[in-house]
Amino acid sequence: MTEIRLAWLCLVVAMALTSVAHAADTEKIEGRKRIRDLGISIGSLSPGPHNAITDVGGVLVGHVTLNRGEGKLEPGVGPVRTGVTAILPHGGDLWREKVPAATYVLNGTGEMTGSIWIETQGALEVPILLTNTMSVGRVMDGVVAYMMKHYPDIGIHDDVVAPTVAECDDSTLNDARGLHVSIEDTIRAIEDAKGGAVAEGAVGAGTGMMAFGFKGGIGTSSRVLSEAEGGYTVGVLVNSNMDTRKNLRVDGVPVGREIGDAQPTRDQDGSIIIVIATDAPLDHLKLKRLASKASLGLARTGATSRHGSGDIFIAFSTANRVPHYPKERTYEMRVVADTHLNPIFEAAQDATEEAILNALTMATTTVGRDGNTAHAIPLDRLVAIMRKYGRLE
Repeated sequence: MTEIRLAWLCLVVAMALTSVAHAADTEKIEGRKRIRDLGISIGSLSPGPHNAITDVGGVLVGHVTLNRGEGKLEPGVGPVRTGVTAILPHGGDLWREKVPAATYVLNGTGEMTGSIWIETQGALEVPILLTNTMSVGRVMDGVVAYMMKHYPDIGIHDDVVAPTVAECDDSTLNDARGLHVSIEDTIRAIEDAKGGAVAEGAVGAGTGMMAFGFKGGIGTSSRVLSEAEGGYTVGVLVNSNMDTRKNLRVDGVPVGREIGDAQPTRDQDGSIIIVIATDAPLDHLKLKRLASKASLGLARTGATSRHGSGDIFIAFSTANRVPHYPKERTYEMRVVADTHLNPIFEAAQDATEEAILNALTMATTTVGRDGNTAHAIPLDRLVAIMRKYGRLE
């Protein structure tokens, strides 16, 4: 009997040590890597130079990350694991030179303010802001303050402004009641927005987000079509905060089922915001169709649209400008014909899938309020699983 108990104790200790070792693997690799840098290529189309939404000419992205405090939740004080992310369709006068845009809702347990106006006029005239659910009001105030600063006639001799702010819930890791994202944070995210490489993972609005039972957050990717297909670029940026571990698939491989440990201290239903940019000349109707295609890229990762999820997408095109107060009665727009849309749709699906995976592989383990922990996906184990299923040599 003593020998049986000793053997059982050894087994329990071994299992515990294995679990700890597996959890430690998430930080074992020095620096995180994007999914393509691990040798895993999604789809057949090629990415742009930065493999980011900013590969669409003129598109800018800015983050403000708020990460401070630790330990037990003290509502209104911390710990703080949140932030704000800004996406600008171009660095010019967006208010007077709007871009065609459209939104699409796969499941609506969430919010994207200003979407009714976008759907009504078929255009976007303000930066897109991403943040946590409880901070939507603060960020809206920040957008209004930014717009009044740059356009002194707004609300006097000019129109009033309707901000576009989309949210996901980060309250598992963050002191949501603290409303820590400020007007100043919002303005800084917009004014600091730039082109080039985009920070991913636990940054900006993604600081406190979780996906598939791992640490999630901001991810981005792009695809460039051949000259024969128009030579257009499609870029995607996501704030991923959705689904459960068992559903995760990477290039079709059931990775989530293979990694059963390093589970979050507390799980959640979650949501995802997907932003699609393109330089393909598309009007409102075709952009709405494009936005809907993000659903397929999302589904390829194994994600399911749940009752409690806010799966909300927005797409815009930088190829045309919609004047705010045109002197002429009409203005011209170029539009891709329906029969040439397929490669653009495929690009959006591939870029969406890869952006979500980049959010996972670039995120770092985050300990939030009350010790709630979201582990980063262990990259060495991910690679081993992909080899096991014949996806990597």
